[in-house]
Amino acid sequence: QVQVVDLGGGLVQPGKSLILSCEASLSTFSRATIGWFRQAPGKQRELVAGISDGVSKTYQESVKGRFTASRDAAKNTAYLQMDRLTPEDSGNYTCRITQIVGKNIEYYWGQGTQVTVSS
Repeated sequence: QVQVVDLGGGLVQPGKSLILSCEASLSTFSRATIGWFRQAPGKQRELVAGISDGVSKTYQESVKGRFTASRDAAKNTAYLQMDRLTPEDSGNYTCRITQIVGKNIEYYWGQGTQVTVSS
């Protein structure tokens, strides 16, 4: 069974940085699509950053230039570097690993990690 572990959240002041990590026990991690999602209280979960099975990366407009998604295939770990954080970035962050197996699409979610940006 694939396990995905999200780490790195916490309380941080506006303007500061945090880095989240997502480690997955998936043999095909290097080719999997990785999505970083955020859910703020009272709001729907939204995709903030993603890495395709290649090197293509996508970012929500509100985080472009501040967030950087990356992957270390040797460590089976994905990272989300978050810079110049604002209170609007607060929320529960979760990574989702997408794997295509034949005709099936499999999703694996982390447990989430809370990010609070506040002075």
